[in-house]
Amino acid sequence: MLPKINRIKKEKDFEAIFKNSKSFRSNLFIFKIMKNNLGINRFGFVVSKKVSLRATIRNKVRRRLTETIKVKTTDMINGIDLLIIALPGIEKKEFSETKEAINNALVKSGIILK
Repeated sequence: MLPKINRIKKEKDFEAIFKNSKSFRSNLFIFKIMKNNLGINRFGFVVSKKVSLRATIRNKVRRRLTETIKVKTTDMINGIDLLIIALPGIEKKEFSETKEAINNALVKSGIILK
């Protein structure tokens, strides 16, 4: 689980990210990236019922996304809000495939410099 300071929880923060962010799309998810003036990175995850009607599967996807991001936080640039929106089909992928896709998207979007 991410530390509380690194989570996006407020509805107004989600709305601001949806309106003012830059997007990157993969076949498994959409990244929405916005700079914040906090000096820390914050993350939000959206896994809708389009992914699965079963809450256990949606929670599993959310936990996988959270764990992948948690490992990569030390390599990221500071001061961003990142919203990850899971797309249908992600629930069928193995954890290693999801992790590799997220890592590639982070590099492509310029969040991780490698």
